[in-house]
Amino acid sequence: MKFALAQINSTTTVADNLDKVRDYAHRAAEAGAEFVVFPEATMSAFGPGLRRVAEEQVQSWRTEMAQVATAAGLSVIVGEFAISGEKVINLLAVYSPNGERRDYAKIHLYDAFGFKESDTVVAGEDPVVIDLGGEDVGLTLCYDIRFPKLFAELSRRGARLAIVSAAWGAGKGKVEQWQTLARARALDSNMFVAALGQADPEVSGVEVPKKGPTGVGHSLVSDPFGHVISSLEGDEALEIVEVDLGGADKAAEAIPVLTNAKLGY
Repeated sequence: MKFALAQINSTTTVADNLDKVRDYAHRAAEAGAEFVVFPEATMSAFGPGLRRVAEEQVQSWRTEMAQVATAAGLSVIVGEFAISGEKVINLLAVYSPNGERRDYAKIHLYDAFGFKESDTVVAGEDPVVIDLGGEDVGLTLCYDIRFPKLFAELSRRGARLAIVSAAWGAGKGKVEQWQTLARARALDSNMFVAALGQADPEVSGVEVPKKGPTGVGHSLVSDPFGHVISSLEGDEALEIVEVDLGGADKAAEAIPVLTNAKLGY
């Protein structure tokens, strides 16, 4: 399986974010990727007016995303928002070149480190595994990475790769936590984990809202044995990754953690 990680910084200007998605998607397609992953909140960075942005632009955004996937000839996996009453839904959407759209609603909301996502966002309820190029792939968003049972469930449903799309909050030790958690989820679920976040605006120079999670970069792919097979630094970048998902089967045979698990894990 060959795919691309598009580590970008989004802003609160949807049109600019769309241009960036279009550019990175076409570059990924030219490199032979089957799909390209963008960060959480690519449609609009977290910040004031997020509900208004979602309400006014969700339909045009979805139309444009479908066109990007079709024109590039690959699936586009991208963080976006929709409206639910007075709040928004934090989504990871998958746009296929054939016009199909699927999505996952973030289950675990980021009520941590002084930020309370649940004030403005409705939590999802259901894990999601989708077919990408004949392979089952699990979808997750950001704070989900701290909850191993979700990844265990994705693996039990047949996923050999889990995607984590994030806008990881900056702070002391947060890069190390991000890297450790990605490798740990791979180890304790017998899956490959592709953890893709917003770039670090302090490195990229992109102007983003000062409050809320804005990204730390350092996206990575871990194999099921916890080895990092691809990684990025802080700046905006496109990384092409090729993996043999058969490695997940070898890990499950060598270290059958899900078969051996007790206590409801």
